Amino acid sequence: MWFWGSKGASGFSSSSTAEEVTHGVDGTGLTAIVTGASSGIGVETARVLALRGVHVVMAVRNTASGAKVKQDILNQLPSATLDVMELDLSSMESVRRFASDYKSTGLPLNLLINNAGVMACPFMLSKDNIELQFATNHPGDLIRLTKLLLDTMKNTSRESKREGRIVNLSSEAHRFSYPEGVRFDKINDVSRYFLDLVLFLKNRDIVPCFCLYCSYGSIPAYGQSKLCNVLHANELARQLKEDGVNITANSLHPGAIMTSLWRYFNSYLAGAVSAVAKYFIKTVPQGAATTCYLALNPQVAGVTGDYFTDCNIAKPSSLARDSELAKKVWDFSTKLTDSDSGESHS
Repeated sequence: MWFWGSKGASGFSSSSTAEEVTHGVDGTGLTAIVTGASSGIGVETARVLALRGVHVVMAVRNTASGAKVKQDILNQLPSATLDVMELDLSSMESVRRFASDYKSTGLPLNLLINNAGVMACPFMLSKDNIELQFATNHPGDLIRLTKLLLDTMKNTSRESKREGRIVNLSSEAHRFSYPEGVRFDKINDVSRYFLDLVLFLKNRDIVPCFCLYCSYGSIPAYGQSKLCNVLHANELARQLKEDGVNITANSLHPGAIMTSLWRYFNSYLAGAVSAVAKYFIKTVPQGAATTCYLALNPQVAGVTGDYFTDCNIAKPSSLARDSELAKKVWDFSTKLTDSDSGESHS
């Protein structure tokens, strides 16, 4: 039986913090990109990596907020090396520009932390006309960004003779995607999303009034994007291993953390969550632990294509272990990000 705070095989648990799981690790000489580093666990991830000597590039949508976070970290860690660069993962043009600007700096790249995301937001389309959660949580960083930076990571790994690591933040919500996993032909179909939500809740005996907080199936849509995060890491790990590249790719569930990700939930639901939060909600330092563990801890050297929670390997859903679905998601997402817009995929 699982108990809050019980240690797994790694020696760490749900109550472990990012500092604890990286204690004694020297990250000097490593360079990391952390997306979404201006809020929530992204801030703590950037801070702890910098604490361990890593040169951290904070990839953020709002550079003013990013600059403030950078200064806050420098106030605590005067010797830290941090840069702030603009990146809006819901815009393919922004992703392309960021990758180009990063390459022009001449910096190496050892660690790519795909942290940024949105959760359970109302139905919206990205600048490229793709459902916002899918666009931000999956194609933006996991496909386009990773693809554009992969050669830099390969060169860095080869020249430095050090293992590169790609870390995808997923969620246990990947278990609550659609029955078939990914609805490739309905990514932008808002008329279907609302019906899907009603059926999703009905099948789980959840009261219909829960539907009031959103106008489309934002929960299964979020689950779909998080499922793709796991599948992407698995397929990427397979390809890198097949090519003999010294780069690992893993995915993780950070735990339930009360951060700005909850901003799209209405006040009634947020209040209900807060009432029981003390029994299962992690602090931000605890929420960033598994990310920092996968980024730096020597215990996971050579470990690739796995799903982690609480700094321990966990078993994802059967859909998340489907290698054929992983290939299909990879091909679909690559085609989506290689096109000029998502209109043809609605």
